[in-house]
Amino acid sequence: MNNDSDQVPNTATSSLAKTGGEVASSSILEMHGISKQFPGVLALDSVDFDLRRGEVHILFGENGAGKSTLINVIAGTFPPGKGTFQYDGQNIKHLTPHRARVMGISPVFQEFSLIPNLTVEENLFLGREISSAGYLRKGMMSKRAAEVIEMLGFDLDPKKRVSSLSRAHQQMVEIAKALLADVRLLILDEPTASLTENETYRLFELIGRLKADGVGIIYVSHRMREIKEIGDRITVLRDGRKIETCNAADVGENELVELMTGRKIDVLFPKIDHKPTRKLLEINNLTLANHVVEDVSIYARAGEITGIAGLVGCGKSELVRAVYGLENIEEGEIVIKDERILHPRPDISLKRGACYFPSDRVAEGLALERPIRENASMAALDLAEFSWMRILNKLNERKLIQGIVDRLKLRPPNIERAVGNLSGGNRQKVMLARGLTRETDVFLFDEPTVGIDVGAKVEVYDLMKELVNNGAAIILVSSELPEVLHLSNRLYVMHRSKLVAELTGDDINEQAVLSCFFQDEEAKSKVGE
Repeated sequence: MNNDSDQVPNTATSSLAKTGGEVASSSILEMHGISKQFPGVLALDSVDFDLRRGEVHILFGENGAGKSTLINVIAGTFPPGKGTFQYDGQNIKHLTPHRARVMGISPVFQEFSLIPNLTVEENLFLGREISSAGYLRKGMMSKRAAEVIEMLGFDLDPKKRVSSLSRAHQQMVEIAKALLADVRLLILDEPTASLTENETYRLFELIGRLKADGVGIIYVSHRMREIKEIGDRITVLRDGRKIETCNAADVGENELVELMTGRKIDVLFPKIDHKPTRKLLEINNLTLANHVVEDVSIYARAGEITGIAGLVGCGKSELVRAVYGLENIEEGEIVIKDERILHPRPDISLKRGACYFPSDRVAEGLALERPIRENASMAALDLAEFSWMRILNKLNERKLIQGIVDRLKLRPPNIERAVGNLSGGNRQKVMLARGLTRETDVFLFDEPTVGIDVGAKVEVYDLMKELVNNGAAIILVSSELPEVLHLSNRLYVMHRSKLVAELTGDDINEQAVLSCFFQDEEAKSKVGE
């Protein structure tokens, strides 16, 4: 338990992240020859890394490059197998997450560590409750929680249960939790993946203030704009090895991608020859019981990608979740391949040829302790190819799943490996494999590239192109504006639970979409044009 001396970070200095105080020359963290071996995998191979006070040091690399392993070593989750680790000039051995936190090392991981049945406030202070004479100081904890949330500018209710929050709001809780006490070394792993532009701006302002106070920040991201905007130095990892450390101002985007992948990627978004035919999915006048979606009508046709854009919380994810029976419907109808679905459920949608790929791979998409084979086949076990009289044909299962895994270029292609040991990009490929185990005509992608690297994104986009060319209908829900702009043949825009625009052709551009986000009256006039 903590005493009353815990402090929230000093926020007196106001500046943007890139214009924070001058980068200090002294290092708060120095690591030399760090190696880490897992069964069958050398995750880190003699990696050198250092972090200076008052700088943002970007960790950049493909999924599986070793970024997560390195930050877990720094946070005390994994002990290094070899190498030396100095923090604030002292050699560190036997580091634990608790000891790291006491030393001022605060991580915000991509995978959340929140207790769903506790409130925001209770999660913030879990394991570091403020007490006096054996009694919890609930009033003081409430006050401190409100202070840090206000400092961040996040739209969070400290009294709400975490289970009722969206992924974006859970991300905010994780960031607030890391900044509740004094921080000397902050680790941010894809922190903006679920945040709006305004929330991201507020986070970058905070990063600027922390830099000015001498806090060293390790920032993991695949978003080039963020890297150039807030990064001071960049270290590129590939296959567990350090490739290069360079100044962020001295390296271009193409060079970074080439360093990361070891190859040139000329085109990120493929040119898709959309040839829409019949409607495979229709959503008519849909309103959800919680009114996160209100009176929305859209359709998706074979041979095209239909995009849905909107700010976090607009209802775009809930709309496609309703097709799969994951949201309660108050009124409206869902039609899949000319058949009205009265009571949507995952098994009904699958049998009609619709497959949903959730944005939260860990909470809703995958069984991390189970092997790739079982995760990929679990949606197809009712098919004759996989079972007979409810008896699983393991030989066929292995053969079919291995073929799909090889097609998706999953690395390593060992289908008996636990999914929890895979990188984010490879986990996404396992989810995609699930949709290829049965005859699927309608693919519902909800933030399909969140938290995966550029190389993996290219592979996902190429798969989408292949599916569309083969006559599938794709609905693409994404907070990545370039993604929906470049890939969509038609683009719906949602705002505050309602459909505000349907864009086609040259109207699919950044200015048109942003006007829908922020200018309600202008956006409403676009519907039905």
